[in-house]
Amino acid sequence: MMVVWGERNSGQHIIQLSLRQADSHQRESRDAAVIRGNRSGNTALAVIRGEAETEPWHCVCQRERAAPPLLSLDMALLEVCEGPSDWALPLGAPRPAQRGDGIGHFSFSMHEPCLAVPEGIQPSEFLKPYVDGSTGVKIQFWHGTTTLAFKFQHGVVVAVDSRATSGSYISTLEFNKVNEINPYLLGTMSGSAGDCQYWERVLAKECRLYRLRNNERISVSAASKLLANMMLEYRGMGLSVGSMICGWDKKGPGLYYIDDNGTRLSGNMFSTGSGNSYAYGVMDSGYRHDLSVEEAYALGRQAIAYATHRDSYSGGVVNLYHMKEDGWIKVSKNDVSELLHKYTDEKL
Repeated sequence: MMVVWGERNSGQHIIQLSLRQADSHQRESRDAAVIRGNRSGNTALAVIRGEAETEPWHCVCQRERAAPPLLSLDMALLEVCEGPSDWALPLGAPRPAQRGDGIGHFSFSMHEPCLAVPEGIQPSEFLKPYVDGSTGVKIQFWHGTTTLAFKFQHGVVVAVDSRATSGSYISTLEFNKVNEINPYLLGTMSGSAGDCQYWERVLAKECRLYRLRNNERISVSAASKLLANMMLEYRGMGLSVGSMICGWDKKGPGLYYIDDNGTRLSGNMFSTGSGNSYAYGVMDSGYRHDLSVEEAYALGRQAIAYATHRDSYSGGVVNLYHMKEDGWIKVSKNDVSELLHKYTDEKL
């Protein structure tokens, strides 16, 4: 069996991260969390804690298909020993404020959405020597995209490119940078694809739980505030997120910008990514609130197409969405090269 010994200190268990083979006589006077299982992790998990000079007692969980031993060990220590907060929460994150019902301040669910990562140093601190080149290895975390969303008299238009890059390498030309959260909410992605996808999926779960518990849709403002609070929880830990949440609720169309610092802004037009300045240039010359539906579609396509022409990290196709009172629709998917040729021919 594998044993991790813990020592009591002011009512808290300080976990010593050391594994060793244990004999039965070693458990006489210390608390212990014991994992019984084989290496495949397909056996049951049992956790035992013994008190000094008292009879040991059994508790916690039995799982038919337990996680691998090391992961099961983490779960056991968190559930049984209730270690200090910097061990229980990932990477030393501060514990969220709790209400009397035990629900987190940004979560409508009973369990707080947290990144399932092992204890260790902060990601930003770990990556710092590789970014500044002090280790002799320099990693360039280049991000590139162009996303655009704007409100007009008939709702909200969302236009994005589809090129996903890994540094100077183009990984795909068909990446959809719009997360379809629910029929009345959309979220755009810029920055790290993994960060944006994960947290907007967490947001989608929270929006669904809100609907089930309250029998009504969550407002666009509340949904954006949830995402902003999630970003605040992990601020400074290396997330890269620049997202726009748009939707339609009782107050009409809504559009919010959220980034990894927890910034949350409401407005009529936002553009994010490396090509946003080019998209803003097109929008400044043609945007007005009383656009017709077809004029808004054409303006969104043109802004993204010209941005991809000037920004080498944007490209692929233009995915165009329209958020209306009865929900969003996907309008079109146009290749940027064809659009640019079309605009050139129109000028001749």
